Amino acid sequence: MSPALVARREEKGFSTRAVHVGSEPDQATNAVIQPISLSTTFKQDAVGVHKGYEYGRSGNPNRDSLERLLASLEAGGAEAVAFSSGSAATSTIIQSLGPNSHIVSVSDVYGGTFRYMTRVAAANQGLETTFVDLENASEDDIAAAIRENTKLIWIESPTNPTLKLIDIRRIADIAHTHASAPLVLVDNTFLSPYWSSPLLNGADIVMHSLTKYINGHSDVIMGAAIIPPHRSDFADKLRFLQNAIGAVPSPYDCWLAQRGAKTLQLRMKTHGQNALAVAKYLERSPYVKDVIYPGLASHPRHELARRMISPHAKKFVETLGSPEENGGIPFGGMVSFRIRGDDGAAERFLTRTKLFTLAESLGGVESLAELPSKMTHASIPPAERANLGIGNDLIRLSVGIEDVEDLLEDVKQALEGAVDVADVASPLKVPQQHPALEGLANALAAN
Repeated sequence: MSPALVARREEKGFSTRAVHVGSEPDQATNAVIQPISLSTTFKQDAVGVHKGYEYGRSGNPNRDSLERLLASLEAGGAEAVAFSSGSAATSTIIQSLGPNSHIVSVSDVYGGTFRYMTRVAAANQGLETTFVDLENASEDDIAAAIRENTKLIWIESPTNPTLKLIDIRRIADIAHTHASAPLVLVDNTFLSPYWSSPLLNGADIVMHSLTKYINGHSDVIMGAAIIPPHRSDFADKLRFLQNAIGAVPSPYDCWLAQRGAKTLQLRMKTHGQNALAVAKYLERSPYVKDVIYPGLASHPRHELARRMISPHAKKFVETLGSPEENGGIPFGGMVSFRIRGDDGAAERFLTRTKLFTLAESLGGVESLAELPSKMTHASIPPAERANLGIGNDLIRLSVGIEDVEDLLEDVKQALEGAVDVADVASPLKVPQQHPALEGLANALAAN
């Protein structure tokens, strides 16, 4: 797809594209909702003469529809390639680099990505990875990490789980002016195409675990890569590997993910507003050491967060009033914080929540909470986890779309049950009530 066609398609609003792209009425029956095409093989009218489909691994109507939708939602995207999981997308992208390649990766990378780079690709294709603190490293240090055989710079922004914020434009400029000219990939899972548009900031590849926000209902395992028009050669390579390796999603999963994506904007607005409210409450709590949410006005990288949000999300944020008066802006649904108390405080918190379910993953409509050091990032060696700030006191929240006053009360009661008063910095200061809790506090006082 040419840049002109991409621009023309994106003249429509985000939710309009989410509802309509890839969801045209079925040509055979005029069904408004596309049917699920389960067939593994397709009739040919003559040898090599068909309607674009031969065999289910090579192509499927539901997958094609989903890929068209994903390319339209990721601003600046021209083509999307769907995979059976986010890990399958990761492995296929890394395999595309060939043998004896080198990657520069953000140091605070998802545990599964770290495992694939260091234990699978290192053994199977001679891959070497240099992990760099891309948030704080100087331009000279980043450039020095790039080698002659560096094929890719791998970014998460924000990172998982410490929510470090990487300046994508800065990294892209360094990469694209270097003699090795590595591609820049951004894993945009945490913010989704609604809150962030990495391709508009110079990225060459955006990948997602569709399992998370894009599907949004915790019932699909899937991944995808989205490519801009000027990287069509890389899109062709990925599509060849998608078919050759065979890590393709099922038609039913594609249908579910496309249905979920139709409400992405609605969900992401609520995720963001709820997460900001939870972060502000945690920031005032005496039971909490520190809160990590770039949307908070107090966050050291808050100005970068405000610059990073996508054009369509920026329009929404501008309707909410002054970020200074609001204490920040919505910036996705992920919040991390460090709890006070002994070594067991975090686990006590996680077993006392009633709405935040103790579970891995993120991005569903329901709120989830987990302990990265013993769950999602347990595969990272303890010394490296400590260097990254992933201790046993770090809790990661995926804030859902429930009523915010219920979520705040759940956090409140779990903190009070998890942390001994003696472990709280003296003197004990009761956190300022969030407006959503004032009615609850008054009712309790009356009783």
